[in-house]
Amino acid sequence: MKKVLIVIPAYNEEKSILTTYKSIMDYNKKGKMKVDVIVINDGSSDNTEKILDDNNIPHVNLLTNLGIGGAVQTGYKYAYINDYDIAVQFDGDGQHDISYIESLIEPLVNERADMAIGSRFINKNLTGFKSSATRRIGIKIVSFFIKLKTRKKIYDTTSGYRAINKKLIKSFSKAYPLEYPEPISTTEALLSKYKVEEIPVEMNERKQGRSSIHTWKNAYYMINVILNVIFAKKGDRNE
Repeated sequence: MKKVLIVIPAYNEEKSILTTYKSIMDYNKKGKMKVDVIVINDGSSDNTEKILDDNNIPHVNLLTNLGIGGAVQTGYKYAYINDYDIAVQFDGDGQHDISYIESLIEPLVNERADMAIGSRFINKNLTGFKSSATRRIGIKIVSFFIKLKTRKKIYDTTSGYRAINKKLIKSFSKAYPLEYPEPISTTEALLSKYKVEEIPVEMNERKQGRSSIHTWKNAYYMINVILNVIFAKKGDRNE
């Protein structure tokens, strides 16, 4: 049985983090497999830390806000130090559905892939939240440039519901993109000849807050993520 860790980066998630954690604990009670959880409290200024403390939720408190890349890398460092076989990035805002965890990690368990991405766009029969029309256009543009760079089509380029195996845990614990981490880390993994597979999942609309990719930042985001994809290099390959 593989040792699986759920990494939850959390910044000001006081309204949703407890519900998210309880959904995973409920899954552990009912599901065929058990997963561990670590919440990376990314310098939250609300009551996130108090909720984590009061409910004995395993967590690491960062002294300052590092952003999604730094928070997730902290989780990968924790996974590497504690010898986990699989690490799963999982949002604290209620978007991700823990019931898909087994299908998400299946390619890693069977050593068919090194990274599995939970994708909203490869099964049109799934009816979950697909993001805004504007952002879907942006995702398609980023997907085009990732394929241009790596020759591999990735449909859900910004999905934060992702699983990686022990080799990538080690690699990402050492170096991980702080900006645009999902599309850039995927690109670097593909350039380093890691196998990446997308798994169909449904997602929920976020229960609070908003994405870091929004309104006036859209053009800035698109230009920078495309440039980062174009100039991406191979990561640290660990055999």
